Amino acid sequence: MSLADMSVATEVPPVGALLRTWRERRRFSQQELSNRSRVSTRHLSRVETGKAHPTPEMLMHLSDNLDVPLRERNQLLLAAGYAPRYQDRQLDDASIAVVMDGLRRLLDAHLPYPALLLDEHWDIVDANAAVDQLLAGCAPELLEPPVNVVRVCLHPDGLADRIGNLAQWGGHLLHQVRHRAERTHDQRLHELAGEIAGLLGTSDAAPVGTGPVITLEIDVDGSPLRFFSTSATLSTATDAALEGLHLETFLPADEETRRRFGAS
Repeated sequence: MSLADMSVATEVPPVGALLRTWRERRRFSQQELSNRSRVSTRHLSRVETGKAHPTPEMLMHLSDNLDVPLRERNQLLLAAGYAPRYQDRQLDDASIAVVMDGLRRLLDAHLPYPALLLDEHWDIVDANAAVDQLLAGCAPELLEPPVNVVRVCLHPDGLADRIGNLAQWGGHLLHQVRHRAERTHDQRLHELAGEIAGLLGTSDAAPVGTGPVITLEIDVDGSPLRFFSTSATLSTATDAALEGLHLETFLPADEETRRRFGAS
């Protein structure tokens, strides 16, 4: 590829066009964004059409109101000719070791129940020892890093045959992936959502059910167990890689699961 071709391939759209794209992704009119941000529709229009150049502060203010992920905020800044504001470190970078160590301590503190640290694509970053019990028997190729926990759950060579409420749990996962794909417009997430729909044989989410929470009903060593999950994110992250992390923890949904899994 020539230098000219490389230049075209890496060309960034004008900042106004990028802002308009994010506004349209959020299904906001200029008037609605104006109401939320207190920026006049006239100025928004001038920024979007390139007739006005936004300051870095204006870009960050509009990004807050458009819920733009950190990595994409850097792209907005670059498109406007400014330096990025947010780091995007590797998760093994020494500068964030104390954060990663704290998250891993939470994994171990959740024992004897399963807990996983997942990235923005539901790939496993780390997990506690209890997760090994759930993944036992899965095809080795599904457990080759990076292990995608959604794929493992719904793949016929993974946990699918052991999940008693596969349609409901799969529908729940499909909804989560679609929701994050819609928020971030990450192509990998859109592709994962399509893969999930293919594995489930439907593009529709299953009915929620009548219980207080959606549970994972899974057979472990011949025992039917029921868990509900909670998810936590770093609400104060200023690093794009950390922003995508979420801690997924599973808790017993009935006394039988508490007794059997807690004693294992």
